[in-house]
Amino acid sequence: RLHVHMHIQDPASQRLTWNKPPVNVLVIRKIRDESLVEPFKELCRFLVEEKQMMVYVERRVADDAMLSKDETFGSIRNQLCTFREGYDDISDCIDLIICLGGDGTLLYASSLFQASVPPVMAFHLGSLGFLTPFKFESYKTEVAKVFEGNAAITLRSRLKVKVVKDMLQRTEHNGLLPLGHTSSESGKVTLQLQVLNEVVVDRGPSSYLSNVDLYLDGRLITSVQGDGVIVSTPTGSTAYAAAAGASMIHPNVPAIMVTPICPHSLSFRPIVVPAGVELMITLSPDARNTAWVSFDGRKRQEIQHGDCIKITTSCYPVPSICCHDLVYDWFESLAQCLHWNVRKRQARLADVSDSSDTEN
Repeated sequence: RLHVHMHIQDPASQRLTWNKPPVNVLVIRKIRDESLVEPFKELCRFLVEEKQMMVYVERRVADDAMLSKDETFGSIRNQLCTFREGYDDISDCIDLIICLGGDGTLLYASSLFQASVPPVMAFHLGSLGFLTPFKFESYKTEVAKVFEGNAAITLRSRLKVKVVKDMLQRTEHNGLLPLGHTSSESGKVTLQLQVLNEVVVDRGPSSYLSNVDLYLDGRLITSVQGDGVIVSTPTGSTAYAAAAGASMIHPNVPAIMVTPICPHSLSFRPIVVPAGVELMITLSPDARNTAWVSFDGRKRQEIQHGDCIKITTSCYPVPSICCHDLVYDWFESLAQCLHWNVRKRQARLADVSDSSDTEN
């Protein structure tokens, strides 16, 4: 007799451990926000002088006029290692990422690392702060804990996305793509990205409905007729997908969410599919217009007939360091940032005899 057992990992077992003490720290600061200049200088001074860390920053951050005018920060500024996005590869030399700003800083950190991502510690100094659980007031204590390896982490899954242009014309049989299509590319891969929040396919500037076909592991699942469709990670389920009516999924759940944007249908509800499937999106053969796609709000481009977007769960998650633990932090963010289930409390009855179900 076959006995089937399922092992459910205890979320509390996800802890940060260092193979060797961290040395190189990347500090990401929200650009064009003068209120972050002083916290940035304070953090860099602490990391360089007290912790003897090598601090990496983007060149445009180091060249900020607010920093260059401060002569007292000059000695620290001269010790910063700078890089330029798209030119310098720092992916193999960073041990820890510290973000100062809003949720966009974590998305930007994810975009810099297209393979393995170092642990990310995000301080809430922006407008929303759903993904940034730490308060800067206690940064010295919190950073020291992380350096000691005393922290819980959330492994935020990402999407591996390919844009394939000029695919060969293909026929379908009972909603299935030909077998050879799923094993090799018949077009040119023009873009491959790791996406933390979502892939959005929409109708762009056209006044016509978007009309795209959605495949799951090579099988046509449905056609989306509306303003578009969002394919999101659990992390992205609290972003654009939430605004489009999707459920919110804890980032530890292995899943991909598909959410239509204003579908012209009364029965098209958002769906959740297993993390291991491959989704593919193409223009429907009878689509009246092209579609547009963006990735975490960046690299927006047009999708023509014959193009496709392939989406799978990446094997490179973003290890996000928790302030408390991965369960408490998420519900705290739901309450503080999205005011989830906020309601005036019902008053208790002053006298039990006033209850309608009390017998006379």
